[in-house]
Amino acid sequence: MKAIVLMRHAKAQPIAPGQRDFDRPLAARGKEDAARMGRVLLAMKLLPGTIVASPAKRAKETAQLAAKSMKLSPEIRWDRGLYEASGAAWIEALRSLPKSVEVAMLVAHSPGIEEAAALLAGAPRGFLDCPTGGLIGFESEIAAWSALREGGAVLRFLVRPKMYGDSNRIT
Repeated sequence: MKAIVLMRHAKAQPIAPGQRDFDRPLAARGKEDAARMGRVLLAMKLLPGTIVASPAKRAKETAQLAAKSMKLSPEIRWDRGLYEASGAAWIEALRSLPKSVEVAMLVAHSPGIEEAAALLAGAPRGFLDCPTGGLIGFESEIAAWSALREGGAVLRFLVRPKMYGDSNRIT
């Protein structure tokens, strides 16, 4: 059994004149939400052995803040292929993981996250909407990541940062 956590980067600052989209940092709310979602995963005892993230600044900051809130320092692999990626690219990133990883977390962008979720669940495109900072969790009865197929996972949860309000306490 493998567990999959897909996370959309948290709320980013608006693009500034002359700034590349790739370089947009998190907004203050985004920093709070990324840390909050890390605490949610810690409370769920769903701690990734590996995090694969887009190297875009907002995704990178999201992955780092969430990992810090989980009180662990898992390997974070920066995958340029997850920036502006389709859902299929997210699935390929999962398939490339070593068999020893039990819980994997991918942090990147929309619409790729929604596409990946639909592919994993075998659902039609657009079957759910993931807000910034949102988490989508799946389980798959596979022994090796390379065996992951479309429709081969079961949706277990969708967590939105606003579900926890502005409270720092997650129980």
